[in-house]
Amino acid sequence: MRVNVVGTSGSGKSTLSRRLAQAMSVPYIEMDTLYWRKNWQGCSDEEMMATLATRLAASDGWVLDGNYNRTRALKWQAVDRVIWVDYGFWRTLRQAVRRAIVRAWTQTELWPGTGNRESFRRSFFSRESIIWWMLKTWRNNRRRYLADMANPAYAHIHFVRLRTQREADALVAELTRQ
Repeated sequence: MRVNVVGTSGSGKSTLSRRLAQAMSVPYIEMDTLYWRKNWQGCSDEEMMATLATRLAASDGWVLDGNYNRTRALKWQAVDRVIWVDYGFWRTLRQAVRRAIVRAWTQTELWPGTGNRESFRRSFFSRESIIWWMLKTWRNNRRRYLADMANPAYAHIHFVRLRTQREADALVAELTRQ
């Protein structure tokens, strides 16, 4: 099975994606890892698409973690399920803030080899803040994924909208049994 987990930053996409990949015994592919380079520089669209195509073709099944709307034509061409983590605004904001604090405090490198780490300044006092990004994109993501679910161009995709942790846990349990 080929799965793309989507949702607003801070919603829990990565946590769920890792759980699903482990439960399904398939590779976990994090789109942020494919995109980000040292000093918070992103790769070109051409490089991103080539790397993504290679990773998706490398296995019959995978769990792809991330939105990156510009990659949709490639990633949704062969996807079986799109799982949308849609836990609601206040929960997503709370999770994004908590994650930003933990990452800034621990200084954990976000993507191996990049040296990119969150700081309190970047997280709370910058336009590059993941919290600011969450606030900016939450409503638009919601509109986009609702429209995608009704779009005949994506009729081949089984969409799953998760609104609670209980639903996410049930999905992991279901895919573990398959």
